[in-house]
Amino acid sequence: MADVRDMYMAHANLRREFSLLPKLVEDVVVGDSRRAELVGAHIELVCGVLHQHHEGEDLLLWPRLSARGGAEAEAVVPVVEAQHHAIEEANAEVTRLLPGWRSTAQGGAELAAALERLRVALIEHMATEESQILPLAEKYVTAAEWKEMGEHGMRATPKKHLPVIVGMTMYEGDPEVIREVLAEAPLPVRLLMPIIGRRAYAKHAKRVHGTATPPRFSTPVR
Repeated sequence: MADVRDMYMAHANLRREFSLLPKLVEDVVVGDSRRAELVGAHIELVCGVLHQHHEGEDLLLWPRLSARGGAEAEAVVPVVEAQHHAIEEANAEVTRLLPGWRSTAQGGAELAAALERLRVALIEHMATEESQILPLAEKYVTAAEWKEMGEHGMRATPKKHLPVIVGMTMYEGDPEVIREVLAEAPLPVRLLMPIIGRRAYAKHAKRVHGTATPPRFSTPVR
């Protein structure tokens, strides 16, 4: 059956990056459009990761749990589906505000507030998933079906962003889980992607966060 440990790794990534976003925006000096463009591109990237992550669950996880999980699934799947809708609404608000701020570095307070609302909704949702959904997935979803979600995300990711996203996800990842995720990849990918990904994210984080080692989820960020 499904080995769900990779979901905890993905969640750690999302918790970290979305927790850091509001202050990133707040710290941009009004009118510094060059810095706003850099931070804005990062926001667009992580919001895209979130959208693809949730799209995979909508298409491939909720229907299977609903069909197989009986009363257990009936009690929680509608809850997480509603949470997804709330997150998408918050994400849409960020998407609406982002272009104007990104090009002018004006209106940062409004964007930061929208990102904070998105962060709160996302943190609540991931806690629900970890406490109630992942145990169901271990019971009712096969390993092959679980793998389909990861493949969906990979297909939807622009190749130019793949090294940064892989490195971003692996940043707090358990080495054993990373090996399992890459186990069926071609040998060059298994050997090189951890190195390339880590380097790509370190370079990206240095530009965006000012450090190649941004605070981990267990470290307070606000």
